[in-house]
Amino acid sequence: MIIDLRSDTVTVPTDAMREAIATAAVGDDVYGEDMTVNALQEYAADLFKKEAALFVPTGVMGNQICIALHTQTGDEVIVESECHIFHYETAASAIISSVQFHCVPSVKGEMETNSIRNAVRTNEYYFPRTALICVENTHNRHGGTVLSLSNIAETAELAQEFGCSFHCDGARLWNAAAATGIHVSDYAQYFDTLSVCLSKGLGAPVGSLIIGNQRHITAARKWRKILGGGMRQSGMIAAGGLHALMYHQDLLQSDHTNAMDFALRLSESPFIRVAIDKVETNIVLFEIPKSINIEVFLKICQNEGLLLSKGRVGFIRAVFHFQINERMTSTASEIVIDAIRQCLDL
Repeated sequence: MIIDLRSDTVTVPTDAMREAIATAAVGDDVYGEDMTVNALQEYAADLFKKEAALFVPTGVMGNQICIALHTQTGDEVIVESECHIFHYETAASAIISSVQFHCVPSVKGEMETNSIRNAVRTNEYYFPRTALICVENTHNRHGGTVLSLSNIAETAELAQEFGCSFHCDGARLWNAAAATGIHVSDYAQYFDTLSVCLSKGLGAPVGSLIIGNQRHITAARKWRKILGGGMRQSGMIAAGGLHALMYHQDLLQSDHTNAMDFALRLSESPFIRVAIDKVETNIVLFEIPKSINIEVFLKICQNEGLLLSKGRVGFIRAVFHFQINERMTSTASEIVIDAIRQCLDL
């Protein structure tokens, strides 16, 4: 048995999801005629209490389309310094939108209002225009931390003050909602656009959604075509996303429980550092002794049946999903502790 904690993208469709995919009604989505895609988009727009939604193949495409919607060539975008858009999207914004990022550090993913204010450019001709502020909720590289509604509201007010657009990389916004009990629409009210993922914690095989007003979604549809994301009978994959939205949101809390259990078990080892107060959703970041080669440690874990990934520099990352149960969680913690012992004995 392999326990795969590299990411929550590694789930495979359930039997019920496969049935939904196999029986999906389809049409040509480039013509706007795929019935299942349309149903997914309408369901999502209603869920977020926004005017419209657009199904896209990936979260990166979702984020990059939204950046393109809100910026012009040579603009600047304020982002948190550890965000996914900056670290994991292959400088796509420089290529697609020809913009640059202004990175603002934070402790748990929440940029302080004064830090954002200081990053907004003044009107001197030699400065770029600050066009957009982006946040990530939950925040991957900070360990799945949740941005508070108050911080989001303050940032939205600041964006409005300076005439900036406001975008949320909400790939794991579902986890934020599950952890806090705050509905996704309550988060969404503050943003001009959101990109939300169906293939992470919700367990669909493919796809993300862009959420916004009708004007933004109309423009996003054209950008999707430009980027090669105009698919045909894409209801075959949209059906998995619709099923996930309808039936998998309630599973997320168990992922959070397992993540905390895993973190608590690791914290009992004198050789592992894990900040329990930062384990808020389904991601656990932990540190092992600096004398241990991380690649060797990961290989030992793999040989014992556990797959992990590297987080930000110096950290190991474990991501829980609905196909990891309590027994697997316990076994995973035992493998980690034993692998450290083996490394120290080498």
